[in-house]
Amino acid sequence: MINYARQSQEEQPEAAPPPVEEHIAPAPRVSVQAFCETVETAAAVQSAGEDRRLGKAHLKIQMGGMAAAIEAYRSAPTPNVIVLESDGRNDLLGGLDHLATVCDAGTRVVVIGRINDVTLYRELVRRGVSDYVLAPVGPIDVVRSICNLFSAPEAKAVGRIIAVVGAKGGVGASTISHNVAWAIARDLAMDAVVADLDLAFGTAGLDYNQDPPQGIADAVFSPDRVDTAFIDRLLSKCTDHLSLLAAPATLDRVYDFGTDAFDSVFDTLRATMPCIVLDIPHQWSGWTKRALIGADDILIVAAPDLANLRNTKNLFDLLKASRPNDRPPLYCLNQVGVPKRPEIAAAEFAKAIESQPVVSIPFEPQIFGSAANNGQMIAEISANHKSIEMFLQIAQRLTGRSETKKQKSSLLSPLIEKLRGK
Repeated sequence: MINYARQSQEEQPEAAPPPVEEHIAPAPRVSVQAFCETVETAAAVQSAGEDRRLGKAHLKIQMGGMAAAIEAYRSAPTPNVIVLESDGRNDLLGGLDHLATVCDAGTRVVVIGRINDVTLYRELVRRGVSDYVLAPVGPIDVVRSICNLFSAPEAKAVGRIIAVVGAKGGVGASTISHNVAWAIARDLAMDAVVADLDLAFGTAGLDYNQDPPQGIADAVFSPDRVDTAFIDRLLSKCTDHLSLLAAPATLDRVYDFGTDAFDSVFDTLRATMPCIVLDIPHQWSGWTKRALIGADDILIVAAPDLANLRNTKNLFDLLKASRPNDRPPLYCLNQVGVPKRPEIAAAEFAKAIESQPVVSIPFEPQIFGSAANNGQMIAEISANHKSIEMFLQIAQRLTGRSETKKQKSSLLSPLIEKLRGK
């Protein structure tokens, strides 16, 4: 009998777009072969193979269904995952029994069928089928089914990567990303890490008042050493829930990277941290594009002027086209209300982007400048400042958490807050 994993749902509705807050963990480097009977299913599988979450999987599609699969594996080894489309009930069960005689142990099978019947489902489970997906299927159904094969419920959840990038240099994207990460760790009580990807000029170390001897550069330039223990040694502890993977911020070397230079770092962080916030520098290269497209959620920080509007629109269009099965990126307006500066109104910005900003953060140089110079977050300087609530709104939207985990207030709360600040 084939050693199939048994992780499936009893009944599934027709193909539909994913829920807004759905988080599907990426699949590892596996081989997937699909045997389809209809061109519609083949097209859906093909589109699924272009999804970022199956970016490491090697996908091959053939027509012919069950009969083609049995013939193909008479003399060839089976892949990690076989996706089979079948219309008939009798042929399906008999074909699976025949397929078991030519399959390698450990291969997992996903069946796409048109019979919505619990009895059939139970028979499939008894035969060791990993998942049964009701046709017609969409790309996200295929992505979900394959990825879930490698995300066992008892396994540690794969971390969510949040990428923050500025639409233009100097718009405060790093400041926003650091304060949002602070809100994720403090107000949402999620373990989080900030990865400063601006190796030459990164400011995360300054903003969190940290000066670690090691950081992300040690990982990028030693990819063969990257594992969980090595990354843990590079992390700098900021708070109980927040860590920093700092940039060296030195110019003693040139930081030219290949497209996949950060892949091993991100994969390791996913395995150890529930939330990873990427502070991406304002530059356009193979690795920055890959980091943005590969992130689970994206925040674009823009100032209310024409250049920012154009760049935000370009980023939106690219990311939506490259991530058709993900929710679109979010954006916020920053430095709104600079005295005597002509600005594009938030309503006009939203009309051009066809999306509303998450928040519009006002221009307040006094408190933001003090925080930057003191190596503090806004919440540490002024616990009741209005921008703190905006950072929390962004954090909630990016993480999918709508409720904060705050302790009930008491007479000792002011004293506790002062001690926490120290």
